[in-house]
Amino acid sequence: MSAGIIGPMPHDHAERLARARGQAELAGLGAIVVAPGPDLMYLTGYGPPPLERLTALVVRPGTDPILLVPTLERPRAAASPAEDLVGFVTWSDGESMHASLGKLLPERGTIGVIDQMWAWHLMELERELPAATFVSAARTLSRLRIRKDAGELELLARAGRAADETFARVAKEDFAGRAEEQIAARLRELLVEEGCDAASFWIVASGPNGASPHHEPSIRILQAGDPAVLDFGGTVGGYGSDLSRTVSVGEPSAEVREVHDVVRRAQEAAFHAVRPGVRAQDIDHAARHVIEEAGFGAAFIHRTGHGIGLEAHEEPYIVRGNEEVLEPGMCFSIEPGIYLKGRFGVRIEDIVAVTEDSAVRLNEAPRELTLVA
Repeated sequence: MSAGIIGPMPHDHAERLARARGQAELAGLGAIVVAPGPDLMYLTGYGPPPLERLTALVVRPGTDPILLVPTLERPRAAASPAEDLVGFVTWSDGESMHASLGKLLPERGTIGVIDQMWAWHLMELERELPAATFVSAARTLSRLRIRKDAGELELLARAGRAADETFARVAKEDFAGRAEEQIAARLRELLVEEGCDAASFWIVASGPNGASPHHEPSIRILQAGDPAVLDFGGTVGGYGSDLSRTVSVGEPSAEVREVHDVVRRAQEAAFHAVRPGVRAQDIDHAARHVIEEAGFGAAFIHRTGHGIGLEAHEEPYIVRGNEEVLEPGMCFSIEPGIYLKGRFGVRIEDIVAVTEDSAVRLNEAPRELTLVA
């Protein structure tokens, strides 16, 4: 087990809430309504499940934030960092939760709502406040979360190290004669053993299954000569890892070696293109150019990467057409792949963080084609 991995570092939620109020004002919003999800966790450290009983944080420019909670959830909220950050308003079963929320919001003007809020809650809120206009606050809040601070970077690095160690250990085990789902179960176990709070996802895609980027591990038995894509990650303090490596059960074919080398070079080219001031789409282009030059352009069927933090997929997205300018603190995956239908697939993925003048990898597992037994 990796040493030195401890619990989540403290975050400055008060500063985050202050920035959220500022962002609301800049966006011309009379309020932002934050339902349970990563935005609520980011702002307050409180992470209730999204239930039919409404919990909602109200952030308004110039006023203190208020958290509306069901009465039966009040003790749980009190045990979170939110207790010292926000005012509380409770509602009880038999009362109108939507009317309770409506009283905390301006009757007119524009109100932002996060994307994770249930449609039912939003529709009822619109009935409560017919003179108000409701818009998505996703872009407004993503501006807060897109650049990671030192504490967030440390948690992402710990999650990345746990994934690296998981790969190192699983690569020493036998693959031949085992089912994909058996190896996937082992990945789940190792992620937790190596320091993750929980395993988040686990893809094992062998042989022809490797041509499906989001293949669900199956009962297919791995055989000598099979390439296999391993894509897995877990969380530390709520922040995730996402690592992909392609292995070969015994000696690979010359074609598998060729394709793997193309993907490795594409991943390397994309990494070296990362620095502040370049656009997200420029990183995608760097990877795609290598693959297209090798004649496999049509087999690279997804974007080059996605942001990562409290969500496995968040901004910035490393994709053609995204002109977001990279800034220090942004973290995202670089994961080019080639997928040959009915035959095999290859993907190599690391998480990288933008620094003041370039980038650093948060994964150091070997990127060459790994041979397993």
